[in-house]
Amino acid sequence: MPTHHGEYVDPAVIGVRLTSNLVAPLIRNLFRTEGVGADLVQRPVRISSLVSFKGEKRTLTDADFTRIAEKLVDRAATATGLYEQLPSYELNALGNAVANSLRALGDLTMDDVQAVQLGHHALARALLRESPSATIGLSTDAVLLHERLLETACLHILHFFTQRSSFVPRTLVEHSRQIAELAERIDRLISRTPAPADTPFESRYLSYMADKHSELNVFGLDLVHSPHSWPLDSAYLSLEASTRSPGSAPGLMPAEQVLSGRDRVLLRGVAGSGKTTLIQWLAVSTAGRKTGEQLLHLYGLVPFVLPLRTLTRASGATLPGPDQFLNVVGCTIAGEQPTGWANRVLSEGRALLLVDGIDEIPEHERLQVRAWLRDLMRGYPRNRWLVTSRPSAVRDDWLAGEEFTELDLAPMSPDNVEAFVRRWHVAAGAGDALARSLLQAARRKQDLGRLATNPLMCALICALHQERRGYLPNGRMELYSAALSMLLARRDRERGIVAPERLVVSEAHQIQLLQRLAYWMIRNERSEMDHTDAVTLLDRALPALPVLAERSDSETVFRHLLNRSGLLRAPSVSTVDFIHRTFQDYLGAKAAVEELDFDVLVGNAHLDQWEDVIRMSIAHARPAERAKLLTSLLNRGDEGPDPGHRLHLLAATCLEHATELDPTVHREVQQRAAALIPPRSQDQARAMIEVGPVALELLPGPEGLTVEESYHTVLTATGIATDAAIPVLAQYCLTFDPRIRDLLVRSWSRFDTVRYAAEVISQVDEGDLYFPVSHPAQVRELAAHGGRHRIAVTGGFPLEECAPLCSARRVTHLRLAAETDLDARALSCFRDVHQITIGPAIALVDLGEFAELPSLRSLHVSPDTALLGEDTLPRHIRVEITESPSPAERDTGQELVASPTRA
Repeated sequence: MPTHHGEYVDPAVIGVRLTSNLVAPLIRNLFRTEGVGADLVQRPVRISSLVSFKGEKRTLTDADFTRIAEKLVDRAATATGLYEQLPSYELNALGNAVANSLRALGDLTMDDVQAVQLGHHALARALLRESPSATIGLSTDAVLLHERLLETACLHILHFFTQRSSFVPRTLVEHSRQIAELAERIDRLISRTPAPADTPFESRYLSYMADKHSELNVFGLDLVHSPHSWPLDSAYLSLEASTRSPGSAPGLMPAEQVLSGRDRVLLRGVAGSGKTTLIQWLAVSTAGRKTGEQLLHLYGLVPFVLPLRTLTRASGATLPGPDQFLNVVGCTIAGEQPTGWANRVLSEGRALLLVDGIDEIPEHERLQVRAWLRDLMRGYPRNRWLVTSRPSAVRDDWLAGEEFTELDLAPMSPDNVEAFVRRWHVAAGAGDALARSLLQAARRKQDLGRLATNPLMCALICALHQERRGYLPNGRMELYSAALSMLLARRDRERGIVAPERLVVSEAHQIQLLQRLAYWMIRNERSEMDHTDAVTLLDRALPALPVLAERSDSETVFRHLLNRSGLLRAPSVSTVDFIHRTFQDYLGAKAAVEELDFDVLVGNAHLDQWEDVIRMSIAHARPAERAKLLTSLLNRGDEGPDPGHRLHLLAATCLEHATELDPTVHREVQQRAAALIPPRSQDQARAMIEVGPVALELLPGPEGLTVEESYHTVLTATGIATDAAIPVLAQYCLTFDPRIRDLLVRSWSRFDTVRYAAEVISQVDEGDLYFPVSHPAQVRELAAHGGRHRIAVTGGFPLEECAPLCSARRVTHLRLAAETDLDARALSCFRDVHQITIGPAIALVDLGEFAELPSLRSLHVSPDTALLGEDTLPRHIRVEITESPSPAERDTGQELVASPTRA
């Protein structure tokens, strides 16, 4: 080190010459006397609670503290001969600098054990960061000397810590705690490891499950020369699930993460919404050990896929116990399982039980299913459960007594629809031009866009668009009719296939026969039927079709329908069902109308399994029949104990399908529905959502409504999610209720990006509201409307795309709710941000990437997020660990509360 006299003194020798008898007494004076014990009453024991110059137990004055620092410099100068090499004013300034840096000990939030683990070099750097202005004005020589003095002092400080009577007990406690946490994690992994005797079969079973469910049958992909199934890895589309908690805006989460932090979930979704596909995805991900970071909570579990319609196939049969699971679902390798294997898996809490389709079993059997679930959970309480159902099949809180969380599969967003359409066309080999054409048509035609709300309807639309070379039917019933025609009349012809039995059955005859099977299933509340029952029904129907009866028998006709129609499938060797419940309901409704079974329809209208059948019957019926059926529904509703609530709303949902109807009947239906407006609960809001766009005409503005009525009216309009709802929602933009404002901005992704931004987002008072952006188009629109102080990035797009938002208006609060790259380059546009909240979707954060944000003051992170580089953050940036919310708070979307500051 150069001096003012041209000589050199190696700073490294300072630590050698400042022996313990010179430095230790001075360092000891900086700390107050402590008692014996492990200091566990207030933990962690912060360094700030040990120092003698800060806090209520202050024993050193500033003058005393400065004299200690000066003595440290004086002894260093004496021991190293620096008195002759540095002027007195430089030594005085150096004493003040050392005092300022050591004073930062009182600001460190680490404890003595952490400091010792850090080491004296890193502790010195931490003190330098806490006192960046301490060396201002010093020469280069003095700055270097200050650094070496501080390192030497830190070496003695750490030595002092290790000599404290409480240090060893505290260290043992810390190490014991760390060992206990590690042991717990290892125990969890071990608990998910099979016994050695079970390992060979379990490995074989997991491989079997991963292979069995690895393909997805997607409607329309078996036409022309495309494959009949889709690899699940490329086909799976991550949808969203929403919470159902009363009194809050619905919170959204990736559907595959519904079991994250929850052991038991009842998931509701409409027909075709992707419930069964989600179960396939969870089964394959778990069986194939492909859980990744987002599904680590399922790692090591053994999946059991249990379709209820298969378990209850034999009417009155006892539901299976664990040892019968594989046999009942037709698992090919069931006979190989070791005795008691499934019982052991469940007893050890290693099972993932995926129970599919409460709505697909008769209503009178559902209580038996609930009792079966309860018994299984009492006997095997430590497993994960996912149960699925249509929304109206079971009442709210049906499994609340068993601590189930109830969630809904949300409708597909425009982004979901676009992703699905593009993937479908890639799988079908149809080309990107056709996909773009369909997406443009969906944006132009509101009716078409409204139909594309779930994977089944999207697949129908894609297949018909391709098959008809761009022409698409207008309504839902036209869509189903066209799909049936495509499957029944053109499927084999387009693929150049001739049936092996050389039997040709016309489209009309196939529909007549399939109607018989569908209506039998509906009347008997079944989703499957035995092979022998199907053949018997066809045998009775054939005499009415003499042309077909002369050429074939019922068994041959059955095989033809199963193999060639594209509408039937065989879930087992002895059973048959429709490829989707929607087609069963469509054909069954057609049969009911043709047989004039209107009394049967009205008599069963209160049952959830008949709701879609009723709607489709209205569409199939002739005008006079339609009026009679709707009038009967209204009359039965009037006579019911619940002022006809459910039946009146069911009648209202039918108006969409009533293309021609007596105006008087139409008016009566609307009047009954209007009596239930505005909705006053989530149940009523969900019922109105099922009514569809017709309900929008009945929804009022906010004038004269209570806050609850206003909230549930907005909930209804956002749930219908057609652009016709935007003018309704725009009326509520100026409300001061935070739930309504939050619901309005969170629903943006369900509507046209540009129009919703102009009519709703731009009008909502921002206050302390976070505005979500899920894709760059929303960023651009939000920037065009002045930006917002608080934004939440809810889509996994690059953060650099947010630059227009930052330039349009200062973003002061940023919430990151989706996986994205967090590096300094990506964050650089957020120069004015004060607070960043990082959600649990981001598993690992390098805090050093945030160091260059000049305005950042606090980082809020989830306790599940791993942190790196905590020692690289400037002093002014606080890291606060958010407390884990309770299940109720998590499912209502309440904000996380920050815990005390963490360094």
